[in-house]
Amino acid sequence: MMTASRLRIVVLAIVLVLVIILSSFFYLSSLQNSGGQLDSIDVAYSPFESLALFWVAQDQGFFSQNSLNVTVHKYDSGAGALGGVINGEADIAVGTTEFPLTIGVLNQESIKTMAVISKSNFIYLVGRADRGINAVSDLNGKTIGTTFGTIADYYLGRFLVLNGINPEDVTLVDLRTPTDWINAVVNGSIDAVSTAQPYAKSAKDGLGDNAVIWSINSNQPQYTQAIANSEWIEEHPDLCTRFLRSLNQAEGFVINKPSDAKMIVKQQMNFTDTYIQTVWSQNQYSLSLDPSLILAMENEARWLINNNLGNQTAVPNFLNYIYLDGLVSVKPESVTITQ
Repeated sequence: MMTASRLRIVVLAIVLVLVIILSSFFYLSSLQNSGGQLDSIDVAYSPFESLALFWVAQDQGFFSQNSLNVTVHKYDSGAGALGGVINGEADIAVGTTEFPLTIGVLNQESIKTMAVISKSNFIYLVGRADRGINAVSDLNGKTIGTTFGTIADYYLGRFLVLNGINPEDVTLVDLRTPTDWINAVVNGSIDAVSTAQPYAKSAKDGLGDNAVIWSINSNQPQYTQAIANSEWIEEHPDLCTRFLRSLNQAEGFVINKPSDAKMIVKQQMNFTDTYIQTVWSQNQYSLSLDPSLILAMENEARWLINNNLGNQTAVPNFLNYIYLDGLVSVKPESVTITQ
C-alpha cells in the first residue's frame, strides 16, 4: 500500500508533467500564431553595409524563427527609408542614421527609434591632387560637392571648422544623385566631394593616383537605427520585441561567425573581398541605446536650426523620441539611456 509521503511525490510529479505539457502547448500555439500564420512587417531599407544585422537576420531565418514575415522596400537613402515610414509605406526603417531622424523630430514627425544597430564611420572627403589638394589646409578656396542638408553636408562643415577652415571660404556645390557624387569629382567639375561609402571608394577608384581621401567623421560615428512610427510602436510592442530579438540573434551570429557574416553582407551588397574587409572594420555591429546618440542628435539639431533646416527653433528633448522598452526586454545591458 502506497504511503502518504509517496503519494504526495507521485501527485507532485503528475502536476509537474501537466505543467510542462500545458506550457509547451501554449508556447507552440503562440509560435503558430493562429493557424501557423506569421505576423507581417514591412521594412524600408537603404543599401549600406551598416545593415549587417538585418541582412544576417534575413539570411539565417531569425525573423521567421520569431514568427515574423518581413517584406522589404528598397530606398536610395536612409532619409528615403524613413520617409517610407512617415508616409505609411512601411512599418520600420532600417539603415537610417540619426541625422534624418533629427530632421524628422525638428519637423515634429511622430517617429521613435527602437535601437541603434550599428555605429559607423563612412563619410569621406575625396579630393583631386592635381588641384593642389595634398593637406586639409589646401581645401581653402576650393569647390567641394556634397548634398545640401544631409549628414555628408553636416560632417563636411564640422570637418572644416575642426581643421581651422571657415566653411564660407570654400564654394559648395549641391549634388543630388549617387552618379553625381562620383562623376563630378572624377571629371573635374569640382575639386573635392563629401560623400558616404561606397560612393567615396568609387570616386577614389575613378581618380586613381590623383585621389586624396580623408575620413571626416572626426570621432563622431553615425548611428544606424531601426525607426518606426510612434503609434505603430504603441500598437505593436510584441512585434517590436520580436524584431529586435531577431537582430540580437544576428548580433550573436556576427560575433561567433564573422567570416560567414561578412560573406552574407558581401553577397547582399555585391562587394569585392578587398572592399568588405575594408568597410567591416568601419562598423560596430551591436544593438544599443546610449547617451552618445542623444548628444550627436543635439549637435546636429543645433546645426540644422542654425541653417534654417527644420520647423523648430530650439533643440527638442530627444528622450521623447526613443522607445526603450523593446530593447530593454531583449538586451537590457545595452540600454544606458534613462528617462
